[in-house]
Amino acid sequence: MNASSNDLTVRDVTVAYGQTEVVRKLSIDIPQHQLTALVGPNGCGKSTLLKAIARVLPIQSGQVLLGSAPVHTMPTRQVASILGFLPQGPIAPEGLSVRELVAQGRFPHQSLMRQWSSADARAVDQAMAATNIADFADRPIDHLSGGERQRAWIAMVLAQDTPILLLDEPTTFLDLKVQVDIMRLLQRITHDASKTILIVMHELNIAAAFADHLIMMRAGRVRASGDVLSVFTERNLSAVFDLDARVLTSPENGRPVCIPSVA
Repeated sequence: MNASSNDLTVRDVTVAYGQTEVVRKLSIDIPQHQLTALVGPNGCGKSTLLKAIARVLPIQSGQVLLGSAPVHTMPTRQVASILGFLPQGPIAPEGLSVRELVAQGRFPHQSLMRQWSSADARAVDQAMAATNIADFADRPIDHLSGGERQRAWIAMVLAQDTPILLLDEPTTFLDLKVQVDIMRLLQRITHDASKTILIVMHELNIAAAFADHLIMMRAGRVRASGDVLSVFTERNLSAVFDLDARVLTSPENGRPVCIPSVA
């Protein structure tokens, strides 16, 4: 496959639960080798869109494209070589070790003709090293803290060795310090390993601090998309979140920061 096969685009996609349309004729381009944060109010269709891109949910109309190929008609193994997906709140079997969990990321590479290899073991070791979990590789997943557990899940997706990663709310319910650590990790993976990452988030200031590209959704549609400085504005926060807030510039990194009005 050529490089353009890693271009991820969504064209006029509609996704519904029963008769209720949750995503409506939505079109976006996900920039390569950037960390893109997808934000919006609860129920706006963020996670639904991500699941549709990952082929977890069917689409009613439109297309999700990798290059010029529709994702929903591509062979599963081919998609798994390009897209890695981490759902919200994944659950591991009780007693599974960190190494065993991360090794599951190599399953798309296995077949009757290709069993576990030194390349698979190397990919697992590299993924654990990248996420700083190698020191507790043999510890059961259910013995880890929330942040450590989330790093292990991210390592599993990394071990799949895909150019594109889709992550559904990987920082939700984590302490602020752990959220920052996870986002620093994802930022480093994006830039050092030239990955394309699309992440669904709720934490607006964390998204603005770490994302390269920002997409704001409301009621199943994209309301703003682009670089963080152009999208993270008082006008967009009001229109998308009904949020009365000031947007200031951080003296530390020049990133925008949202300060809600208390009046």
